[in-house]
Amino acid sequence: MDENARERLWGEYSRTKSADTREKLILEYAPLVKIVAGRLSMYLGYNVEYDDLVSYGIFGLIDAIDKYDSNKQNKFETYASLRIRGEILDQIRKMDWIPRTVRQKQKQIDAAIREIESLTGKAASDEAIAEKLGISSDEYNDWQTQLKVTNVVSLNEFMEQGSDVPNGRNASSHFSGPEEAYEEQELKVVLREALDLLTEKERRVIELYYYEDLTLKEISVTLEVSESRVSQLHTKALSRMKNKMGKYMGFFSP
Repeated sequence: MDENARERLWGEYSRTKSADTREKLILEYAPLVKIVAGRLSMYLGYNVEYDDLVSYGIFGLIDAIDKYDSNKQNKFETYASLRIRGEILDQIRKMDWIPRTVRQKQKQIDAAIREIESLTGKAASDEAIAEKLGISSDEYNDWQTQLKVTNVVSLNEFMEQGSDVPNGRNASSHFSGPEEAYEEQELKVVLREALDLLTEKERRVIELYYYEDLTLKEISVTLEVSESRVSQLHTKALSRMKNKMGKYMGFFSP
């Protein structure tokens, strides 16, 4: 459907609020749910089924259609993406898929990374982190798999705490006045320092995912590693960057 046809459909729905027109809008924007669910699956890894994410997201899309006001809000795709993402993460939180023990593991890893990097002045390797934690490399990899859900839900909680940090890869386009220009410059410095903490492969995953907009599968082909390995590298990269990025961590919101 072209843009003019969409505008006509929205106009009809605004006037009539008919169930038939609403259904047409849901079908028209259903692919958006799959896109948002696909991006979130990068964070969640294999902890949650992709089809479940899509199912939760549909409710977010319906809510967005019902509440959207073209006279007051931005482009519908932008508004709906936030509602879809929020609905998916709300469902994950309601199902309590993040045990306290998993959150404790995240804290232990963060503390180990800080201590290692403080002592060595270099990025903490997986082997060094595992040794510091007193666990095997295989067990550390298992921890990382469990932490995928924690990372994305914690990030969403951060974004909901009233942060005015721009959200998304094109964040710089949201800066305008002198104070905002300063924030943009500060973000660039912090981001550069955070990227320096990563291994070469971790940095490459971040660049391909956030700057070149490649999918999990495309990155796996580019780097010649499995999709699960790409997901693991992504999780480790965000974990390393979290302390350095601070309030700007919202830049990496899915």
